[in-house]
Amino acid sequence: MAGCALVTQPMVKSIASTPPAADAAALERHVREFSVTLHPRSFEHYANLQRAADYILAAFIATGAETDAQKYDVDGVVYRNLIARFGPADGPLIVIGAHYDSASDTPGADDNASGVAGLLELARLLAAHPPPQPVELVAYTLEEPPYFRTGAMGSFRHARALSESKRDVRLMMSLEMIGYFRDEPGSQTFPVKLLGSLYPDAGNFITVVGRFGGFGDVRRVKALFRGATDLPVESINAPATVPGVDFSDHASYWHFGMPAVMITDTAFFRNHHYHGAGDTPDTLDYARMAKVVQAVYAVARDF
Repeated sequence: MAGCALVTQPMVKSIASTPPAADAAALERHVREFSVTLHPRSFEHYANLQRAADYILAAFIATGAETDAQKYDVDGVVYRNLIARFGPADGPLIVIGAHYDSASDTPGADDNASGVAGLLELARLLAAHPPPQPVELVAYTLEEPPYFRTGAMGSFRHARALSESKRDVRLMMSLEMIGYFRDEPGSQTFPVKLLGSLYPDAGNFITVVGRFGGFGDVRRVKALFRGATDLPVESINAPATVPGVDFSDHASYWHFGMPAVMITDTAFFRNHHYHGAGDTPDTLDYARMAKVVQAVYAVARDF
């Protein structure tokens, strides 16, 4: 594994911007709604999963966006992706998504209430400051096991629909765990030993993850992130054989040949509460999470 191809994009020049401020208190409020009030929200707790979908759709509607619910059947049960559209109707599309289901009975604050909270705050920013290009925000269901890596994933159904409609997708961004940050040395681990010599050993940065070959997309996203806030940003292009590289909804878009990246705090390589009872709202850093949302807005506007 240590000999596999990796690109860390070390010499990326920032693209400066001044995105509107994201509301850290709103992010925390959304995370607590999903991980406390609506806990648990796995496929095993269908009523809560549907309540979570209703909450997301209501938040999207409140922004004034064009909204939609992509319904689909799995084993006789109907599930929903929730969609909000901003900007012009025509032109190459930016898709930004996050899954709202959680693993089994876990609270799922970082995984992935953080990503969905970011999506809802991003919807508010895009409504107040519309992008010059089409942007589609999507909250997916059924990302977690036993549906992970199957055609039942909400992201797979959404990507397939875009492919069948022949819609030109400029970029997809998956928001997968964006709220857990630590400054202590040694708080960051890596899937490949070599990476420990290339990246910080404190988990105080956000990461842009792309497939090996998608170098230009990762470079531009990283440049826009770096120019939007003072939050440290790292990146990697690597094959899916490196553990974690394809562990979210962006892989569904890769399957259909679409450019996609993951925005992540690196999940279980940093957050030891991953898929556990300790993944609670009090473990997250909402100020730094707000900076991630502002950086994602910069990509939605300027990519």
